[in-house]
Amino acid sequence: MTGFQPEPGVIRWRLHLQAPPARVYALLATDDGRARFWAESAAERDGAIDFRFPGGQTWRGRILEQAPPRRFVVEYYGGSRTTFALADDGAGGTDLALTDAGVPAEDRAEVAAGWVSVLMALKAAADFGVDLRNHDPARAWDAGFVDN
Repeated sequence: MTGFQPEPGVIRWRLHLQAPPARVYALLATDDGRARFWAESAAERDGAIDFRFPGGQTWRGRILEQAPPRRFVVEYYGGSRTTFALADDGAGGTDLALTDAGVPAEDRAEVAAGWVSVLMALKAAADFGVDLRNHDPARAWDAGFVDN
């Protein structure tokens, strides 16, 4: 397959951040970090992460691999394997490559869009200390809002 997101079951995104890899990694790999951009709360206990989103949706993920500050891997929605690979860009910033493998075909479009929302919120938090989310349960992802 060629074109946009051509691999069946796999979502790939790349993102450049001005923040160094250590700062980006801390946002991904810590409870406080994840709460700054990803979910209302995302507390880890014994390798499991309990994500709680504004509309009341919850999800339990699992940390599969941690290699600070270069690689963070979680089992996420539907058992997919999400890898965040971080590389120094040579100028103090980070080139991030996200790969989400094992995405069910019926969820592919929503998952691809969801990762764009998450990654833009990560960039805002890492580079500018800004939270782009609205935190309003009436204006959550399930209600058609991209900013949760």
